[in-house]
Amino acid sequence: MRLFLRRYLPDPHYFRSHKRLRFLGEWLHDPQLWHFGRRSTVLGLAVGVFFAFIPFPWQMALAAAAAVWLRFNLPVAAAMVWITNPVTMPPIFYFTYRLGSWVLGRPRQEWDFEPSLHWMLQKAGEIGVPLLVGSLIVAVVAGVLTFCIAHLCCRWYIINKFRRRRRVIPRGLTGQIGQKL
Repeated sequence: MRLFLRRYLPDPHYFRSHKRLRFLGEWLHDPQLWHFGRRSTVLGLAVGVFFAFIPFPWQMALAAAAAVWLRFNLPVAAAMVWITNPVTMPPIFYFTYRLGSWVLGRPRQEWDFEPSLHWMLQKAGEIGVPLLVGSLIVAVVAGVLTFCIAHLCCRWYIINKFRRRRRVIPRGLTGQIGQKL
């Protein structure tokens, strides 16, 4: 998996030398931001999923800022934000609005989604608070679940990797194999 990601992700030197990212200075030179270790990748997944469910613009920038600040995998965090994309946003945010309305005990209002700034500003007062509350609940739950599942999957992979190694050459037989040859 690491080789696959390294093959298709841009080289960290590209980002470090990019003229529009120079304002970040030495922050992008931290090796932890580009490391695909278990801790760094799992945190990148969890924080990326968390910011994916926050209904604010610049989700990738927020996830990247969190990755730089907390020193975990930047490309993974930025990529996971794309769970919410133009196709998935309406159903996800409608669900979070309904959840927020239910938690706050507010009556649910029927509305048709229009992807325009005028519509969003008009409806912000009516649906803003329930949408934000529901989104925060879903973001925290999804982030924690992603962290737990990814951490368990990594542990399972490592344990199975060591078990496979042990099956190839069982303990105590390494000396016997050398004597028979």
